[in-house]
Amino acid sequence: MKHRVLLLGAGKIGRMIARFLVDSGDYEVKVGDADTLALKRIADRIQVTTVEIDASDSKQLSAAMQDCDSVISALCFTFNPLVAQMALETGTNYFDLTEDVATTQAVRKISAQATKGQIFMPQSGLAPGFISIVANHLTKSFDQLDSVQMRVGALPQFPTGALKYNLTWSTDGLINEYCNSCEAIHDNRRTDILPLEGLEHFSMDGVRYEAFNTSGGLGTLCETLDGKVRELNYKTIRYTGHRELMLLLVNELRLNERRELLKDIMENAVPITFQDVIVIFCTVTGMRNGQLVQITDARKIYHEKIADENWSAIQITTSAGVCAVLDMHVTGELQVSGFVKQEQVDFDRFLANRFGRHFDCRTATRFSTTANDE
Repeated sequence: MKHRVLLLGAGKIGRMIARFLVDSGDYEVKVGDADTLALKRIADRIQVTTVEIDASDSKQLSAAMQDCDSVISALCFTFNPLVAQMALETGTNYFDLTEDVATTQAVRKISAQATKGQIFMPQSGLAPGFISIVANHLTKSFDQLDSVQMRVGALPQFPTGALKYNLTWSTDGLINEYCNSCEAIHDNRRTDILPLEGLEHFSMDGVRYEAFNTSGGLGTLCETLDGKVRELNYKTIRYTGHRELMLLLVNELRLNERRELLKDIMENAVPITFQDVIVIFCTVTGMRNGQLVQITDARKIYHEKIADENWSAIQITTSAGVCAVLDMHVTGELQVSGFVKQEQVDFDRFLANRFGRHFDCRTATRFSTTANDE
C-alpha cells in the first residue's frame, strides 16, 4: 500500500516534492493550497489529487489530514505551528522546511505529545537540513572537537547586477535569514550574534565568494554540540559585494523594521532564476590521534532537467532533503517517535537514499591528514 502524503504548498518547492514522490511509485500525494491556479498547474503536470485549503483554518487542515500518513509543509513558516498541532491531533507524521527558530521551538513543544510511531521533523531541507547531517557526520572523525563551520549558498549560475543575486526560493525566508538574530557557539558558550556580520571570503573552483552570519541555518546543532565544541557557526554564501548592499537596505535604510516593504522591493526588482547553483562548504577542526586536524566537505549542485522539465538546484536540494528523510522514516531508518533532529540522520544512508542521492556530487573533499593517519 502506498504511503499517503498531504503536501501543503503548490509553489516552486511543492511541485518538486510532488514530482519526486509521485515518480517513485511508492507515494500517493494530495496537494493543498489556497491558490487554485497553482493547484491546477501542479495537477496538469503531476499525477496528484488537489484540495483548496486555507492553512490558517484548523478544521480544513484536520479534514485534509484524516486519510493521510504524513504531512509535508512547504508553506511559509508562519503556518507551521498550526499545521503541526493538527498533525498531532490526527496522528499524522509531520515534516517541514522552515529556517525560523521560533517556529521550530513551537513544533518541538507540540511533538512532546506525539503518539507512539508518530514523528515531527522540522527543518528538513537544505539549510537547515542536509548541512546539519554533513556537519554531524564530520564531527565523528575526531577525538575532541574544536570548531564547526557551516556555509551554504543558493546562487545564480550567471550573476548580473550589483547584488549578483536572483530570487531562488521563499522571499519571506530570505528576509528572515537577513534580519533575525543568529545562534552560535563562541568560546564554548551558546550565544546570539548579529545577521550580516562576520564577513569572510573564500575561493572554490576558482570562484571568489563571501559569507556572513544569517539566521536559522544551524538547526538544532547548537543544542546538540553545546559543551562539545569551542566554535560553531553558520553563514550564507554569496558572490562578493552582495552583503554590503544588503547592509544598506536592511540596517541603514531600516527595512528590517519594514519587512513587507523589503519583500515588495525584492520581488518586484530582483528576478527569479532557475539557472542556479548550490554551494555547500562545511569545515570541522579538532584533535585526532594527537594532531590538530581539519576536514572539509565541499559540494556544488546545479540545476538540471528531470522528467523533461527544468528544475532549479534549490528546488532539487530542498525537496530531496525532505523526501529523503520521509523515505527513511517509512523504511524504518529514523527514530520511531517524537521530535527528530536532522543530525540524527545517518549521512551514508541519506546519500544512498533514492532522493538523497541528489546531494552526492562533491566537487572536493580535502583532508589535512596523510594516508598514514587514516
